[in-house]
Amino acid sequence: MVAAMADAVVVLDVDQRVVQWNRGAEELFGWTLTEVIGHPVPMVPDDRKAEYHAVLERVRVGRPISITTRRIHRDGGLLDVRASFNRLTDVHGAMIGWVCVFHPHTLTPSETELEQLHLAERAHLVRRLTDMMTDIGADQDVEEILGRVVTGLTELTGADAGGFALIEGDSLRLASAARLSHKLLGFRAGLRHSLLGELLAGGKKVLLTTDEVRPLQDLVWADLKGLRTVALCVCEVRGRPYGGLYALYRRRRISHLELEMLELLAAHAGVALGNAMAYRETVRQRAHEHAIVESSADGIAVLDRRGRVRKWNRSAAELTGSGRSEVVGNPPPFPVPTEPGQLLRHRMDNGRWLEVLVTDIAGTGERVVDFRDITPAKELEEQKDLFLATAGHELRTPLTVVRGLSSTLAERWEQFSDAERRCHLASIADRSERMARLVDNLLLGVQAGNGQLPVRVRACDVGAALRGVFSAFRPLAVGHELELRVPERLPRVLADPEATDVIVSQLVENALKYSPDGGTVAVAAEVEDDRVVITVTDQGVGIDPVDAGRIFERFVQGETGDRRRFGGLGLGLYIVQQLAEAQNGRISAHPNEPCGTQMRFTLQRVSGHKGAFGEKVEATAPEEDGDRPA
Repeated sequence: MVAAMADAVVVLDVDQRVVQWNRGAEELFGWTLTEVIGHPVPMVPDDRKAEYHAVLERVRVGRPISITTRRIHRDGGLLDVRASFNRLTDVHGAMIGWVCVFHPHTLTPSETELEQLHLAERAHLVRRLTDMMTDIGADQDVEEILGRVVTGLTELTGADAGGFALIEGDSLRLASAARLSHKLLGFRAGLRHSLLGELLAGGKKVLLTTDEVRPLQDLVWADLKGLRTVALCVCEVRGRPYGGLYALYRRRRISHLELEMLELLAAHAGVALGNAMAYRETVRQRAHEHAIVESSADGIAVLDRRGRVRKWNRSAAELTGSGRSEVVGNPPPFPVPTEPGQLLRHRMDNGRWLEVLVTDIAGTGERVVDFRDITPAKELEEQKDLFLATAGHELRTPLTVVRGLSSTLAERWEQFSDAERRCHLASIADRSERMARLVDNLLLGVQAGNGQLPVRVRACDVGAALRGVFSAFRPLAVGHELELRVPERLPRVLADPEATDVIVSQLVENALKYSPDGGTVAVAAEVEDDRVVITVTDQGVGIDPVDAGRIFERFVQGETGDRRRFGGLGLGLYIVQQLAEAQNGRISAHPNEPCGTQMRFTLQRVSGHKGAFGEKVEATAPEEDGDRPA
């Protein structure tokens, strides 16, 4: 029956998408069913969309409506039609969409007169809306605009009261109200379960509800005595929902024209608010740009067409040593790249390295010059070059031995005695172990630099760890006297046993390496207040006070003028410091009188255990943070 009807029949679902489009609709509007099914109707002109939304919403909560209006044909022509709208319900009476019937219509004289009166009324309201928004648009204060929009709402829509609720995160805040109690201003409510949340979830433009459809006495708008109807429209600013414009009525029946005016007002208000926000943002942006330029760590200069400095920020003066008064009106005190994107590095007379970039400002001929201090980066680059050379040398020596001995064994195996073979294999194993330690240090150095050291702090027996290190190094201390001084009842500490073993082993290895003439290397532990102090003392070459802090940096060794004398990558003490800090410990280097070095490594002792002299310490178990409600 629908397919055979001469009139155009269009059926919409609750989301206003086409679910039925008969042959009459195809003939009247030009679009086929396959083109429109599942999409919003395509034939509503832009100037009639507010009317269209208003009519559908009015029908949703009221009675069928018939109007004379205009629609678009697929070829772009305008059609005068008579349109009838009704609710579509299921067998239980629940609304599931709309049925819209259209047919071409030529107005009779009486209809023409009525239509002209309707158009005149609509034109008057639109002109009043335009005048009102022109006046409001001249204001650049957002709060003032909201107040004037809500005041104008009552005039345009005949509402008894009105309000504007701002969307702030997942809540609403009443920012402006007209003909309502001022005590409501600032009222907050959840967005999700509000009328505006319902409107946004449905993807519609306007919402109409009455006390016949739902109870209104629980809403904040019930402050208006005798409230019967609430009309609501989303106000968008820059394409995003900004808030909701509410029109409140004491009567239950309002026309679709009033809903149309509400939507048009919300759209115009969005434009005015967007302009005001853009103006405010521009003013703020200028202030921010000035503050950013002045506080930037980079030097920033603006050059005119002739390459003379117009602006010179504080960092520019600090990096170059030339104040603003010295350079403004003159070329900058360093060369500038000729092309945007070109990178130029320049060394100043004060020894500082600068990296300079330029950007052209379109339309003005000006150039922005950005320059920064890369002296630390240059130093790091030099350190990396030194590291590569050192690592290559350190790995080449044992690798040469391994390669030479393994080739010799492969070629002359039968010619060697068992003792000679074992000797060569032992040398290969020793050199391989040395290379393995070098690679392990490289990996630990990378992990330390990335803050990813595998450290798991727990209560442990540091005395046992020290005895293990002592036993491992005792056979290696050829020409040295290795001593261990640890109390029998040393308290437990908060540490990672494996990391502690690495730290103490590295300190002992350094003590042996930097004591080429032998002497005593002493490993000791004692309690100081709430910490256990581990010391490794040698009688070797010692540390220059200038290097006492630098030796914990990457690729740095003491005796830099004779670094090849002792070899190494300069990573050992860097890794030691990172491992110590990862378990809340501290490490430092001190001269040992009359010669040598003392390394101090401290760890936090565990509460609730007896100290070195048997004293009882009150147990304090640390609490772990659990999940707590926000």
